[in-house]
Amino acid sequence: MTEHLLKPADRVEITVLVDNYTDFLILAPTSSVDRRLPYDPKRRILAEHGLSCLVRVFAGKREHAILLDAGLSPECLPWNARQMGISLAEIEAVALSHGHYDHTGALECVFAGAGRQVPFIAHPDAFLRRRLTVPGQGVFDQRCPDVVALRKAGADITLRSEPSTLAAGHLLVTGEVERKTPFEKGMPGAEIERDGTWTPDPIRDDQALVMNVKDKGLVVLSGCAHAGIINTVEYAKKLTGTDRVHAVLGGFHLSGKAYENVVPPTIEAMKKIDPDYLVPMHCTGGETICRFMEAMPGKCIRNTVGTTYVF
Repeated sequence: MTEHLLKPADRVEITVLVDNYTDFLILAPTSSVDRRLPYDPKRRILAEHGLSCLVRVFAGKREHAILLDAGLSPECLPWNARQMGISLAEIEAVALSHGHYDHTGALECVFAGAGRQVPFIAHPDAFLRRRLTVPGQGVFDQRCPDVVALRKAGADITLRSEPSTLAAGHLLVTGEVERKTPFEKGMPGAEIERDGTWTPDPIRDDQALVMNVKDKGLVVLSGCAHAGIINTVEYAKKLTGTDRVHAVLGGFHLSGKAYENVVPPTIEAMKKIDPDYLVPMHCTGGETICRFMEAMPGKCIRNTVGTTYVF
C-alpha cells in the first residue's frame, strides 16, 4: 500500500450509532468538530456495550456512506438509526473491525434493511469460533457471525487480511495491523478455534478505517484496537505515507485491571502522536477516558451515542 492509493477526502463525517454511553443533556458542542443531537424528550437513544459508526466521506460532488460494525444486539442500531433519521438503504458498504459479538449483533438487520446486495469486508478469522477464559469465573463461549445468514440477508462477503480501499479509494481498511509496541499485548484469556483446536487468540482480524482529509491529515477509526491503538495509528501512517494525524476515534480496549499497566504508556505515546482530536469510545473504559481527558485537554472529546464528528 502506497500513499497514492488512499485518495484525499474533502470532508469526513462520523456518526456514532452504537456506543456504551448516552447522555441527551449534553447539547452544546464541546469542540469545533462534534455535533450533538438537539434536545428532544420524545427521542429515545439507546446505549449498549458495543460499537457502530456510520462514516460519510465527501470528495468533490460525491458522498460515500460506509458502516463500521453493528453493535451488540439486533435492536440497538436499527432503533437509533430510525430515531436519528438515518436510512440503512444509504449504506454503500460495511466493514467489520473484528468478529467479536459486540460488533456484529445487528449485521443481519443492516443487510436486510438495505434491501439489496451490500459489500461486506471482513478478515477471514472474523467467522471462527471464539471463547474467553476469565480467572475465577470460567470459560465463556462468544457468539460469532453466521456466514449463511448474512449472505441470505444480502451481504456480499469479501474476506481479506491485507489492506484495501472503499468509497472509490477515499477510505482505507487496514487489514491486519503490524504489532510493534512493547506494551500492547492483546487480550488476556482470548482463545480461538482452528481446525478443531483451541489456541490463544491474537485477534489477527482486528482492523481499522483510515481517511486522509485535505490539509488536515489522517482520521483513524478503530473498533476495539485489539492490536493496540498506538500500533493501529502507526500502521495507518505507514500505509498512507502520512505522518500528520488529525483525529483518532473508536474503542481502545483499555478497561479493567488487565490493562492498568498499558494505560500510562498508551497515553504518553498518543501525546507524542499529537492528534488534533481524540475520541475514545466503547471498550476504552470510563476511568481511562477520564485519564485521556486529563492528559490531553482541548483534544480529547467525551463521546455520546448520536454525536456526529465533522473533520
